[in-house]
Amino acid sequence: MTEEQDARKLYADIIDLPRPVNKRRKHIPPAERAAQFAPFAALSGYDEMVQEEARLTEGKTDLSEYELEELNRTLQALLERLRDGEHPFVSVSYFLPDSRKAGGSYRTVSGRVREIDPAGQRLLLFGSERIEDRRVPPIEIPFRELLVLNEEAAPFSTAE
Repeated sequence: MTEEQDARKLYADIIDLPRPVNKRRKHIPPAERAAQFAPFAALSGYDEMVQEEARLTEGKTDLSEYELEELNRTLQALLERLRDGEHPFVSVSYFLPDSRKAGGSYRTVSGRVREIDPAGQRLLLFGSERIEDRRVPPIEIPFRELLVLNEEAAPFSTAE
């Protein structure tokens, strides 16, 4: 005789009875019953904190005296061209500090120079390929974050 047959014989008097129902408490539907077994996040925000900590940032490299002089010469030349009414096309590499942790990332953007503000120590590029499009905010790069500034030939554009 198998174990199952032994159990049926042992509990023969109750095995086919209907399931007991509590009259004081209503029956919980299966969907609500499953909710009580849903995972519980005891440490809310912990996963986000771990992801933020794992996100890598880079340290900023300082420019040499020669590189600083070259950058200043390029800014002066661009400032003269702006005074002549031109908006030269440049490629700019700069360091973008991270707002949440130490370090940051290096970025490179290309665009037309909108303004060089010596007093505010910043370079502004047009935010759009079309100079007359004022809806797109300018790209602002502080002088202290500049690494490389190269004047380039403008890509073909119908805006000019």
